[in-house]
Amino acid sequence: MTANFLKRKEENNWNINREFSWDEKNATEGYPKNMGKVPRKIEFDPAKQSEFRINFVKAGLEYGLDMARRFFKSWKDVADFKDVLADYTDKDTLERVMRDWSEDYMFGYQFLNGCNPVMIKKCMEIPDKFPVTHEMVKDSLEKGVTLQEELKAGNIYIVDYEILEAVETLKPNHYLTAPLCLLYKNRLDQMVPIAIQLSQTAGEESPIFLPSDNEHDWMLAKMWVKSADFLVHQLVTHLLKTHLMSEVFEIAMHRQLPPVHPVYKLLKPHVRFTTAINAVARERLISEGGVITQITSLNRAGIDRVIVSAMKTLTYESLCFPEAIEARGMKDVPKYHYRDDGMKIWEAILNFVFAVVEIYYDSDEKVQGDEEIQGFVKDCHIGMQRPHITLNTREELVKYLTVVIFTASAQHAAVNFGQFDWYGWIPNSPSTMRKPPPKQKGTVDMKFIMESLPDRGCSSKAIGTVWALSRFQEEERYLGDYPDMGFTEKPVKEAIKTFRKKLGEVAKEIKRRNQGLRLEYCYLSPDRIPNSVAI
Repeated sequence: MTANFLKRKEENNWNINREFSWDEKNATEGYPKNMGKVPRKIEFDPAKQSEFRINFVKAGLEYGLDMARRFFKSWKDVADFKDVLADYTDKDTLERVMRDWSEDYMFGYQFLNGCNPVMIKKCMEIPDKFPVTHEMVKDSLEKGVTLQEELKAGNIYIVDYEILEAVETLKPNHYLTAPLCLLYKNRLDQMVPIAIQLSQTAGEESPIFLPSDNEHDWMLAKMWVKSADFLVHQLVTHLLKTHLMSEVFEIAMHRQLPPVHPVYKLLKPHVRFTTAINAVARERLISEGGVITQITSLNRAGIDRVIVSAMKTLTYESLCFPEAIEARGMKDVPKYHYRDDGMKIWEAILNFVFAVVEIYYDSDEKVQGDEEIQGFVKDCHIGMQRPHITLNTREELVKYLTVVIFTASAQHAAVNFGQFDWYGWIPNSPSTMRKPPPKQKGTVDMKFIMESLPDRGCSSKAIGTVWALSRFQEEERYLGDYPDMGFTEKPVKEAIKTFRKKLGEVAKEIKRRNQGLRLEYCYLSPDRIPNSVAI
């Protein structure tokens, strides 16, 4: 290389890094790094900008408020919530939720295949802070077996919202708790709740609620769990682990990889509009006074506390789909469609990425010697605020790029596009609670429950928000659809064809499977997975 060429390259890199710089001045400590002003080249195009404004601002929030004014006249009964959903009777999943939301099977099903299918894990030993005994739950177990035997057999599961324990709610008449819930895989392979504690500290003022308690105690306990789940889903599973991680990948890609680099071409479709949508989220959703502070118990300081706490346990390995499933002990749980479909998509992406990487890297040494790739990975980990790693083999490069693509496409689809299905019916997943959790059993009735649920304004904003967030674009680009991909090489085009063919086969498999289900699972069907985080 000539001295002039190297000089021009250094100047070009300096200009790119200046344009795509980490926002150090306004950074929130403990968050992933992000950008300040969004560069023009990655802003929404006019069509996306117009569609977003229509869907989110008008059809979402304003529609919800209009419906509230027209229909909400009282909170005397749960049935009052049906009026606000009168125009959505064609949603099969939502209709089933409205009908069966209070049933234990429906409550448990959502931890496997609802909006937040990543919290549940196998429980091999009851934690000291949750002193459930066999006597408490024996009526919920199969006859003749003990709790200890079912623990050993791998039939007991747990969800723990410890991340919310130290989060303060400073808003009047809004409450938050950090519950624990024990679940049981019964002989019908249903996942059903068998014990709920509404705090992280056992004691007389933190009773363990059971299915054998009166119906109002048990109903309210489940509502508290789902309210906590709503919050953790929105801030951790959805915002942090798909939106903010994908933004890190996008910025690092622009900073470190030139447009002619094959990995730049591979990743570009999967970061489209991500930084732009996140800029909107920071302004309208998680800001002080934003939508999240309006529909939940948290102010901006509380939001920060949750995300910063989640960041402490976030690792590269936790973004790897197979490792995440394994870590929670969920490899063999029946009817876990999120896992089954996710593994098929993961393998399809992995094989596609391998085919592309193999074309450009004929040895591990080529990976080791690619300074731009190593710079990209290092920058990703700077953005995550994690110790950086070095990629030494083609296999490691393939896996890393699979994580980037899967996070932006499949994982986001799995935790985003079902929001209206599962959150549209407010009693199923209240976004906040207006009364404190009961400290004794037998003290609540239906009137108390209705007074605990979000009020009219909060409910309408929550419904409008999840409706808007669940929309697909009119001209959505789904996984495998790459109209702007810059590859011209025939082997890559063949790899894309093979990838599309495999995705088509997976979509057919999912469709056949769903025909035999009472409640179909479509969120990871390839024809419903957008390429990137763009809503």
